[in-house]
Amino acid sequence: AAGFSAAASLVATGAFLAGALVGGRLGSRVGRHRGRLIAYAMYIEFILLVAALIFSLAVADTSTGTASFFLIGLLAIAMGLQNAAARRLAVPDLTTTVLTLTLTGLAADSRLAGGDGPRPMRRLAATATMCLGAAVGALLVLHFGTSSVLVLTAALLAFNVVRVYRFSTSSEPWTVGK
Repeated sequence: AAGFSAAASLVATGAFLAGALVGGRLGSRVGRHRGRLIAYAMYIEFILLVAALIFSLAVADTSTGTASFFLIGLLAIAMGLQNAAARRLAVPDLTTTVLTLTLTGLAADSRLAGGDGPRPMRRLAATATMCLGAAVGALLVLHFGTSSVLVLTAALLAFNVVRVYRFSTSSEPWTVGK
């Protein structure tokens, strides 16, 4: 198919798995302290994202060749790390990267399906947030280019990195994992 790159898909998959491996190791190192896991994972993700942003600004064309593979690799590592951390946190009904699984749970566990309909607002909010993020990202790429998405993402992540620091030293009950 036009525009499809098997090599880019392989790079993305391999880098994602490498990031998931890093996230798994990180989860093992911090033990059951969920606050540290969130904080450390976000710190690493932020560094990777800023590296991708700097690279996208420094290189004239990141849409093809080695430059695109490098950018894909950095971002896929960050996503693999994020997924491994989210998996370890195991927040009910928030399958952050599997939108269809969240929607399936919403329908299959509903009262209409004979279930007890647990936390429908959480599932709907997660779904709406992911859809809104995809729409905003698409508009930014189409009108302002790849770097604009990375700038917005880095700004949002920086906000969260600053806020999440307190979780890394917290002794609140929720930080003790499952």
